[in-house]
Amino acid sequence: QVQLVESGGGLVQPGGSLRLSCAASGFTFNNYAMMWYRQVPGKGRELVAGISSSGSRLNYADFVKGRFTISRDNVKNTVYLQMNSLKPEDTAVYYCNAGWRDKLTSQPPVFGSWGQGTHVTVSS
Repeated sequence: QVQLVESGGGLVQPGGSLRLSCAASGFTFNNYAMMWYRQVPGKGRELVAGISSSGSRLNYADFVKGRFTISRDNVKNTVYLQMNSLKPEDTAVYYCNAGWRDKLTSQPPVFGSWGQGTHVTVSS
């Protein structure tokens, strides 16, 4: 029922940009904050950014602050992550999920299953 479909990843040079999309369905999208996570092999998922249900509040992990922008379109049921000034350490699989809050304090995702993620590789 719930589907989260990430897209937009790819290979980019350091300093480049990508825009990720997460198409959501199967739940009342505008009732939830939405979050972006990322994961590298051997490590757990880490929160990258969050946005409140209305889009009025944006929050970022320190390691992306000033470089990434989260946004959402509640008509299209889609959340975006604009990534600028990419660094090699941004290389990861990026996932989205619903959040109980827009803040990046420890919180479980709303949905227990994850989408396929989208791969971001930052390399020369």
